Amino acid sequence: MKILGLDYGDRRIGVAVSDAFGWTAQGVEVIDRQRNPQVDERIAELIQEYEISEIVVGLPKNMNGSVGPRGQICIDFAEHLRESVQLPVHLWDERLTTMSAERTLIEADVSRKKRKQVVDKMAASLILQNYLDSKSKR
Repeated sequence: MKILGLDYGDRRIGVAVSDAFGWTAQGVEVIDRQRNPQVDERIAELIQEYEISEIVVGLPKNMNGSVGPRGQICIDFAEHLRESVQLPVHLWDERLTTMSAERTLIEADVSRKKRKQVVDKMAASLILQNYLDSKSKR
């Protein structure tokens, strides 16, 4: 039973998938929403390809824990996804994951151009890994 992790953004959606045991998250791809407006279809393909049983969508919260306009967009996306794919969809606090991914890539001396191509995928991996880690502590 694999889990799909999504970092939903204005332009791109970072995608990560767990291993079958739910221990590790691996970045898979970045869906460019402007180049590929058929986001629902691509996510459905990924669900089939990786045999996904549930989905985790990053929820960007404000530092005080409240949900702002950006967070509400992600909540709406998660609700739409839940209805369209008929799988459990969980929201997971993603505060600072993109910044953490960006910092890691900078420390690894990845060029600005390459960072732009992988930061969303890496952020999705961090969101999913944090979710997986929280489940293993229960």
